[in-house]
Amino acid sequence: MANRQKVIKLGSAKKMDYSFLVIVLMLLCYGLIMVFSASSASAHYEYGDAYYFIKRQFAWAIIGLGIMLIVSRISYKTIYKYSIHLMLASIILLILVPLIGIEVKGAKRWIGFGFFSFQPSELAKFAIIVFLARSVSVNNDALKTFSKGFLPYVFIIGLVAALVFIEPHLSGAIVVAATGFIVLWAAGAKMSHFAAIGGPALAVAVVAMVSAPYRMARVTAFFDPFKDSSGTGFQIVQSLYAIGSGGFFGVGLGQSRQKHLFLPEPQNDFIFSVICEELGFVGAALVVVLFVFLMWKGIKIASNAPDKFSKLLVIGIMGLIAVQVIINIAVVTSSIPATGMPLPFFSYGGTSLVFILAEMGVVLSVSRECEL
Repeated sequence: MANRQKVIKLGSAKKMDYSFLVIVLMLLCYGLIMVFSASSASAHYEYGDAYYFIKRQFAWAIIGLGIMLIVSRISYKTIYKYSIHLMLASIILLILVPLIGIEVKGAKRWIGFGFFSFQPSELAKFAIIVFLARSVSVNNDALKTFSKGFLPYVFIIGLVAALVFIEPHLSGAIVVAATGFIVLWAAGAKMSHFAAIGGPALAVAVVAMVSAPYRMARVTAFFDPFKDSSGTGFQIVQSLYAIGSGGFFGVGLGQSRQKHLFLPEPQNDFIFSVICEELGFVGAALVVVLFVFLMWKGIKIASNAPDKFSKLLVIGIMGLIAVQVIINIAVVTSSIPATGMPLPFFSYGGTSLVFILAEMGVVLSVSRECEL
């Protein structure tokens, strides 16, 4: 019996959910293809090397896959033990970002270590999930009261979101807050408690918008992007041109016209627009379908997870992916005001990709110990 318990602790007693793994690999491969297609033009113009972005993204994908496989072999209980350490580390790093961070386009979101740069907000997104999942699972009655249970968790979420916001990184703060609330909701928080903080949360959102002129400009451009199509509405107008020209089957892989210095960040925040242009409705629908299947498999793993911590852990990770996907697609289709939000598995960025794959490793680790 002792040997059997030891095996389970190591996370190797059962096979992982290979169907979930297949979906992850499909998203990753699809993303790499589109990063190359979307970035080749800007990489050639800016660096004289059409393979500049894809070479780096591919290297990070290999590293991320290695980390995912390692994490999938480690029991999720190990993450439980270090949840507080993760939370403290993320807070410290977020505090350091404005002090020693690397400034890019007016924002300090990265900390550099020689040739390597790291985005602490990615750690914060994961840390808030792990911390809340552990805390709520330890104290099952924590969310029954508003002032002594629910509100302290809101304060912690607000603190982390505020540290991300001052980088400034509004979209990152939104993701942290939304993901934290998803975990609380899944843990059994009352809807009346969410309603009670609705007013103050809306007030904070309004202040965040009016505190920076460029954010107000984005809100104004959202209502009529074509009014200033060469200024504040430029990004959205170019995105809509790309989406509209794709039609049902698209203009062909690699044949995008908007990526030739018309569409800003074609390999990053607006990569979904390039997918729509090159692969049309079919290619865009495939992206959505793959994410829906990923969510479905993740929720299934969560429903069969052996304990409350693992259930909330998987739900939080799936919620994190879902929030980012929804915001990214909503932005590029002009369904909400523009804000920088990468599309998981697709957008160029090493830190984001590695963390996403590591988080998928956590889900696979939980799947090994699911009750069939």
